[in-house]
Amino acid sequence: MSPLDRIANVSILKQHEVDKLYKVENKPAVSSSEQLCFLVRPRIKNMRYVASLVNADKLAGRTRKYKVIFSPQKFHACEMVLEEEGVYGDVSCDEWAFSLLPLDVDLLSMELPEFFRDYFLEGDQRWINTVAQALHLLSTLYGPFPNCYGIGRCAKMSYELWRTLEEEEDGETKGRRPEIGHIFLLDRDVDFVTALCSQVVYEGLVDDTFRIKCGSVDFGPEVTSSDRSLKVLLNAEDKVFNEIRNEHFSNVFGFLSQKARNLQAQYDRRRGMDIKQMKNFVSQELKGLKQEHRLLSVHIGACESIMKKKTKQDFQELIKTEHALLEGFNIRESTSYIEEHIDRQVSPIESLRLMCLLSITENGLIPKDYRSLKTQYLQSYGPEHLLTFSNLRRAGLLTEQAPGDTLTAVESKVSKLVTDKAAGKITDAFSSLAKRSNFRAISKKLNLIPRVDGEYDLKVPRDMAYVFSGAYVPLSCRVIEQVLERRSWQGLDEVLRLLNCSELAFTDMTKGDKASGESLRLILAVFLGGCTFSEISALRFLGREKGYRFIFLTTAVTNSARLMEAMSEVKA
Repeated sequence: MSPLDRIANVSILKQHEVDKLYKVENKPAVSSSEQLCFLVRPRIKNMRYVASLVNADKLAGRTRKYKVIFSPQKFHACEMVLEEEGVYGDVSCDEWAFSLLPLDVDLLSMELPEFFRDYFLEGDQRWINTVAQALHLLSTLYGPFPNCYGIGRCAKMSYELWRTLEEEEDGETKGRRPEIGHIFLLDRDVDFVTALCSQVVYEGLVDDTFRIKCGSVDFGPEVTSSDRSLKVLLNAEDKVFNEIRNEHFSNVFGFLSQKARNLQAQYDRRRGMDIKQMKNFVSQELKGLKQEHRLLSVHIGACESIMKKKTKQDFQELIKTEHALLEGFNIRESTSYIEEHIDRQVSPIESLRLMCLLSITENGLIPKDYRSLKTQYLQSYGPEHLLTFSNLRRAGLLTEQAPGDTLTAVESKVSKLVTDKAAGKITDAFSSLAKRSNFRAISKKLNLIPRVDGEYDLKVPRDMAYVFSGAYVPLSCRVIEQVLERRSWQGLDEVLRLLNCSELAFTDMTKGDKASGESLRLILAVFLGGCTFSEISALRFLGREKGYRFIFLTTAVTNSARLMEAMSEVKA
């Protein structure tokens, strides 16, 4: 619904004679129209819904036209379901290859939040074709990409499929000058840690607190200080927001109050004006000032609301625990903080997030801790969460260290059982089972925890760590920075080994001779499985420092709560 609203809202649809909009839900749509059109994701349960409506009409002796539009693509399985349900002949099918929605001047989203669960949990590769099609579309619009880097299994598959598409339609981009110099493809599971941390840049905090949906946010009465909610589009056109979106939250209040004073000063200028000046002021400046005033009061309201919520939850304490986990200090204290969090029933999603962060940074939990935390969680929030633990384990987000968990111990046992020839295959199977997170080692190698003498100055950030209050540089962003410096994965072999991505990283440098210096400054960062606003802010900062300009393409914008909800079997 939300992506459609950005392109064609209700009033536009009404102009084109759409009578009524229904949500695809379990309840039947009561409509007197002669035609029904279903705009759906290609999912089997959606097909069953369509079939049940058509069959209900048949029973009632109604005849009408039915059209199903699949977005972003049509799957054979869906047509099979329609056939099984006996309605394939009654329905006409079409597809709408809608794969890219520009949410902002530098942010494209595929608006596929389901990508994360489908691929990283279910191992379902259905959307890889959609990613390849989107990349293909971009290369037909902006010429070939001279330098291509990627890391992760999904990135590799998307890249290979995209290359096949390019070869099939060889003539299209030949001879075109490339406009985008570098493209990065990154799997979300290469860096779960960043996505699990609390966000402290303004845009990230707004997303964590109010949920930014498809580029806009609903501010409730507590923000608008009236009895109505207000839907605000958050992008670069909102002048106030554009100046604070990437700032650390501690600077935002100061900035807003300064802005308020400046506005007041501009209003006050009208006191000494003569009639002609007054006329100019009203016709040229007043509208802009009023608009800015309105936006300013909304963002001040949002800040106050965030402050209230965060002080209520002992936000400082939470951030301190996160930083301790990232640095590997006081693990016992952090564990008891998480236990207290669970026992006080602060929030099931938050508790899960902290447990996952503990597990990934510690390379899995010791069996005693794993059992005790899991038991407390299920007793506090209910046994229906059991399946969620199994999902988190499968995705490698919350794991338990097995006794004698060194990979070599497992391998030597296996090798004794099988001849060496087959051992290779079996070892592969085991290495995928014991997918270690190795976060500490990677953190040291890439220097993710900055050593700071004295206070970290958040007003004048010196590196990307400012997006986490100076405690941690997002791993995904550091990887991009390192590869850009080296122009390949050379010298990062150790890091790739620790990330379990040795054979999943690729570099494709075609002759960049056609690429102008200007295009080599432009970088497309593609996040498969979701990207957070913290990462976007960090790379925008890197771009300003190094003279690059980043454009982001993500399967959907994500945050820690969305990740946990995707893994959860208990519907919120």
